[in-house]
Amino acid sequence: MLDSEELKHVIRDLTEYMDPDQEYQNVLAAEQHVNAVEAAKKKELEEAHANLKALTRVLEAARVSSTRPVSVPSEEAHLATLNDLDSSRLSYAKNISDAEAMLANKEAELAALKEEARRLEVYDPALEHEKELDGSTLRLAIYKGIGFEPIVGKDGQVNKMLVRAQSGDVHSVDFTSGKPDHEYTDLLWKLASS
Repeated sequence: MLDSEELKHVIRDLTEYMDPDQEYQNVLAAEQHVNAVEAAKKKELEEAHANLKALTRVLEAARVSSTRPVSVPSEEAHLATLNDLDSSRLSYAKNISDAEAMLANKEAELAALKEEARRLEVYDPALEHEKELDGSTLRLAIYKGIGFEPIVGKDGQVNKMLVRAQSGDVHSVDFTSGKPDHEYTDLLWKLASS
């Protein structure tokens, strides 16, 4: 260690190199620098603290928004609802398809009925009936209407006549007996009026 004399001597040597005003200025500058650094750190710390508070609020808001509210169904309930809605949609689509098919059938039926109505408007049943009937058929229908029904044999000739009387009785007249036609005529009318 240095003794006091040596220490004094070192201090005197150093005093030549030291300027107290300059040293004072250096100390003031150092204090100002330390104060400025402390102020900057304090400001930075306050900004970081404010930023931390803001981020904490954002985190809390995100946490709240990420939780499912009571009014919103759970994921399983939501999936079940979606499945039900899909089933309903498919059912409605099938019903619509069936209704469209039925509509197409009804439209085809309507078109056919309109065509039938148009055809019937131009159809004349009397003319058609007249075409279908010839004179002998008409006479045969008249005979049957007044109670006479001819029976045709294998040779195509009328061999017998069934006569319905007004009383409701049915009589048979055989034309093969060889009587004259006027006798057969009288007999037929007599039986028909009985």
